[in-house]
Amino acid sequence: MNKTRKIALEEHFMAPGFEEYSQVFLADMDPAEARELGHRLKDFDDTRLEEMDHANIAYVLLSQSGPGVQGETDTPLAVRRAQENNDFLARRISEHPQRYGGLAALPMQDPPAAVRELRRAVQELGLHGALVNGHTHGVYYDDPAYDPFWEAMQELDVPLYLHPINPYKVPQCMEGHPELVGAVWGWGVETGTHALRLLFGGVFDRFPGVKVIVGHMGEGLPFLRWRFDSRFRVYSHGIELARPPSAYFGSNILITTSGVCSAPTLMAAIGEMGVEAVMFSVDYPYESTELAARFIEDAPMDPETRELVCHGNAERLFRL
Repeated sequence: MNKTRKIALEEHFMAPGFEEYSQVFLADMDPAEARELGHRLKDFDDTRLEEMDHANIAYVLLSQSGPGVQGETDTPLAVRRAQENNDFLARRISEHPQRYGGLAALPMQDPPAAVRELRRAVQELGLHGALVNGHTHGVYYDDPAYDPFWEAMQELDVPLYLHPINPYKVPQCMEGHPELVGAVWGWGVETGTHALRLLFGGVFDRFPGVKVIVGHMGEGLPFLRWRFDSRFRVYSHGIELARPPSAYFGSNILITTSGVCSAPTLMAAIGEMGVEAVMFSVDYPYESTELAARFIEDAPMDPETRELVCHGNAERLFRL
């Protein structure tokens, strides 16, 4: 049990003053559960490290819990809060540098400011990339205004983790069913669609070195690669891509196991994406570290594949 060394990539914390943004996610939870979650999000020195040790998780990349600065409507304030978040994270990492790394928060409300903060976070603070909580007030990052951002991501050679957020507007098909809007279903639809916008919007053709990570076993996208190719040939609507849609999976779009502890699903994802495109994660503290570790240890992988999924792919991608 837990004999394999692990690195986890979608592991969250709460910076001081960011609680107000997360109320939209916590309001529907049991109050006692929400309080425990808040305690775990703010802990860097005790429970988090204990659970990592028990699960043989050697290293995690920490990221601000959603929606973070993507929830801020005041653009100058969003720029300042992103800087505050990243400075705070860098300080906490410095206290446990052998166990923690970080993914930057970015003020995507202002693309030039996002580029500046990305460069500062990577080049000055030593963070390993960025995690962005989906769209910013209904704006998606296939918009040409974000091309300088993608150019910087490619130049710095760091990944972007595309994390879920609530839809900007509740789709008609989910009206009257709040259980469908969030993590149960809607977040996956929202985030998977955003990733497809990047693909079909030509971001990966314009910037072929860009790497986007999608959690929760790829929000279901890996299992529709064949159909993306088949139906895009018929319904391209004049869009031209350099490669078939399926070819961007495993090269530009990578996935983690966060929040999906199903061995059949994992093996299917590896079959679709390839052994070098799937990485272990927990989604701490929203999911159980113990359950995630047991799942990845018990999944029917050969030793070489398990080593890649548990830590080797992350080490290569993030140059750890």
